[in-house]
Amino acid sequence: HGNMIVDVGGGTTDIAVISLSGIVYSRAVRVAGNEMDEAITQFIKRKYNLLIGERTAEAIKIELGSAFPLDEPLSMEVRGRNLIEGIPKTITITDDEIREALADSVSTIVNAVRVALERTPPELSADIVERGIVLTGGGALLKNLDRRLSIETGLPVSVAEDPLSSVVLGAGKMLSDFNLLKRVKWDNTIINSS
Repeated sequence: HGNMIVDVGGGTTDIAVISLSGIVYSRAVRVAGNEMDEAITQFIKRKYNLLIGERTAEAIKIELGSAFPLDEPLSMEVRGRNLIEGIPKTITITDDEIREALADSVSTIVNAVRVALERTPPELSADIVERGIVLTGGGALLKNLDRRLSIETGLPVSVAEDPLSSVVLGAGKMLSDFNLLKRVKWDNTIINSS
């Protein structure tokens, strides 16, 4: 059976099609949570002449970030340093603005998933159509990323039960079962794109 896993981590988004204990296709793109934080920082700097820190950008991403319009509009106050006057300032930003800030990052992830689907062998594609795509990693918590991917691919998309820990739990499971580890076929053709 074929499965597609999309791990949206801090530094990279890793996409893998796995079957029979082996990796059939894998791709890593250098767009993930950290780049999303930087996109938010740059957006607020450009639009409001306000400098914010990394923690603030991450808090904004968690609170307002989304890959598809939300049912209820959200907003929050953000504090930073006004780059023109050099003094602290507070602004109010909306989920629409942050979705705009994240648009390029989200599109890169969506396009990488599309490429992975195009390169998946036909016999495994049927399994993925039936089982769908599983999102994992901290970036899987971006609101409506699953919905956006589902709309863009026409496939069911679900978020792993514990997306922050699932990669480490899976690796631990493999390491604790030596026979499983021996059966895994490793594919070293990971494509890095910047």
